[in-house]
Amino acid sequence: MLTPSNPRDLGFLPDRLERINAHIQSKYLDTGRLPHAALLIGRGDEIAHLWSQGVETDAIFRIASMTKPITSIALMQFVEQGKIALSDPVAKYIPEFKNLGVFVAGGGQMPYVTRPPVQPMRIIDLLRHTSGLTYGFQERSPVDAGQRKSGLENWRKVDDDAFIAELAKLPLEFDPGTCWNYSVSTDVLGVIVSRLSGQSLGDYFAQNIFGPLGMTDTGFAVPKDQAHRLPDCYTYDPAEKMKHIDPAGPESTWAGAHTFQSGGGGLASTLHDYHRFCRMLLNGGALDGEQVISPKTLELMTANHLPGGGDLTQHSKSLFSEAENAGIGFGFGFACNIDPAATMLAGSKGEFYWGGMFSTAFLVDPVEHIIMVFMTQLSPSSTYPIRREIRTMMYAALAA
Repeated sequence: MLTPSNPRDLGFLPDRLERINAHIQSKYLDTGRLPHAALLIGRGDEIAHLWSQGVETDAIFRIASMTKPITSIALMQFVEQGKIALSDPVAKYIPEFKNLGVFVAGGGQMPYVTRPPVQPMRIIDLLRHTSGLTYGFQERSPVDAGQRKSGLENWRKVDDDAFIAELAKLPLEFDPGTCWNYSVSTDVLGVIVSRLSGQSLGDYFAQNIFGPLGMTDTGFAVPKDQAHRLPDCYTYDPAEKMKHIDPAGPESTWAGAHTFQSGGGGLASTLHDYHRFCRMLLNGGALDGEQVISPKTLELMTANHLPGGGDLTQHSKSLFSEAENAGIGFGFGFACNIDPAATMLAGSKGEFYWGGMFSTAFLVDPVEHIIMVFMTQLSPSSTYPIRREIRTMMYAALAA
């Protein structure tokens, strides 16, 4: 149950919070750019602002890459238990990667030509996306072309072992640890969590994260009796604005189990559940007496781990190299604000966040004790600057 408190008591100006609703309504919903929207802004453990239009506040959304922070937390639980180390080579847990080479030439009709990596891929490289892996949808290199052709990102066609086997046939885009590239790294982390635990990734999440946090509506498949809460999902189309790609309700692909549980993008969740996850992050890894991760581990995860301490504009090979990511570093599953002035946005040094391909987003600001969770269902997330606008207007509504 989501119950808002008086925003003034939490240091927000109510009229300025209401401006966010009006902005989303007039610019995105009334114009047919977005199908629906739901927004939660909290401070501490309380909710300052709750709004939705075209969808119920208890809807179950496809959160895509907002899965990544959850998988990263799961992996770090094993680090805390001494069962894995950030400096370990990935091949220790994924022996299929033992002979991975770095791309030199080839692809298409020509076999790949590779060379040995200067240094092995380590667990830290998977967590911070410096592994040399990629995403097929980036469409910028012969390697991601091979990844698209392999079908390894089709969760209905592969399981954990098949995913790893197909990925091991492809070269790395660069030497691990030298560049940042958004990739299937977190999916590989999910396979490692499953292998270490002896459980499916979903079962591990349920036992060690979702159960303790009371995230009762988060998982890799929405139960049939709850599938009516799944909204329609769309992708941007230049002519239609929104092209329908996944239906609401029990006909949705998220209402059935996939053979591959994607640690990088497979979860569905709600405002309520993700707010609880964010509250845990804000509260130093604990919520309602359950310590999911230690404060010091979380401090490590939300620090900038890009090589040399730079930002995404300096280190990213493709996506997120754009100018608006100036001042933004990357930790273990989260982007982090390392230079508020460089971002050209109001905010706090140390805030951390991420989003999903269907334009969902969350933000945790440990300085101002603010949480923001935004949900809608339109891909790709780069279509409109709505998440940046919400963030700006949220900080403009802060009075104390």
